[in-house]
Formats: sequence, structure tokens, C-alpha cells
Amino acid sequence: MSGTARPIVRYGDPILHRPCKAVESFDAELAELIDDMFASMRAVDGVGLAANQIGVDARVFVVECRDADGRVTVAAVVNPVLELPPPPRELDVGREGCLSVPGQFTGSARAATAAVDGFDAAGKPVRIEGTGLLARCLQHEFDHLGGTVFVDRLPRKTRKRVLEAAGLPTARPGA
Repeated sequence: MSGTARPIVRYGDPILHRPCKAVESFDAELAELIDDMFASMRAVDGVGLAANQIGVDARVFVVECRDADGRVTVAAVVNPVLELPPPPRELDVGREGCLSVPGQFTGSARAATAAVDGFDAAGKPVRIEGTGLLARCLQHEFDHLGGTVFVDRLPRKTRKRVLEAAGLPTARPGA
């Protein structure tokens, strides 16, 4: 894969805190964006990245991470729809971090399994099912596209501690 690594947008930038626009054109521009997203994610040793994390208002994310069985999934998903098991669902409480909140990790609960349906760069339907880290990553990146950063799901005191440790603003824009 080619692509150019772009700077990662930090928590507090308004683009991270609003829902992204649906992708309507499956063209060379989208393919280039996806290549740049993979390059950007790999440049900072990430396992997932949403388009808004590099300043692009588009419902696209990329992942390169392992599931609970150790299988690595490398994929781009355009206009994803998240599917979680019905309640009561098994939760996985594990360490979670975010490239937009650099260097910080804290425990958070996510569904132990997750799936997304969407499209690849060419507009063909794709489905990714995940367990372990992959399930967490699918949920985390899907949240980004809706304008939610993982720290927004944390208790107020924990969120403040994590954001202060990263040297970032402790309030969402407009809050």
C-alpha cells in the first residue's frame, strides 16, 4: 500500500465531535484517502483510524488488528453500520487508547463481539465480525464517525485525568 501519512487530529478539534458525512462517491479520491489513512495509522503504530482523525469529514475507517484468536484483519469500511449482540451482552473490560488522545490508556467496557456492515473502497459490500481487540476497534472507530471519542464514554473524573495527562482540553467543544 502507498499513501501519505497525515497529522492526527487531537481531542478538542471540532471535527472529532460531530457526526461525519456519508460517502457518496467510490472513486480515486476515496481510494487515495484510504491509502493515506493506512499510512497515517501505521506511522503512529495504531490499530484503527477514522477519517475525521486526519481531518476528513467522511464515514470511513480503517483497521489492522487481531481478534481474540490472533487473526489479523486489515480492512477499510465505508459507511459502516455497527451490529452488537442483543442485551444482555457479554462485556470485555480492557485497556483502550486513542490516537487523538496520544499516550493515554484506561480501562473501558465494550461488547465482547461486534460486527460492521459497509462497503470497501470500490463500493462492494463488506462485513467484518470481530472478537477481542478487533471487536473493541470496530466499536471505537464507529464511535468516531458519530462524533464520539472513547474518553467521552468515561466517567467525568477519569476523562478529566486522561485528557489532562495528554495535555488536552478537558471539555468537548461547545459543552
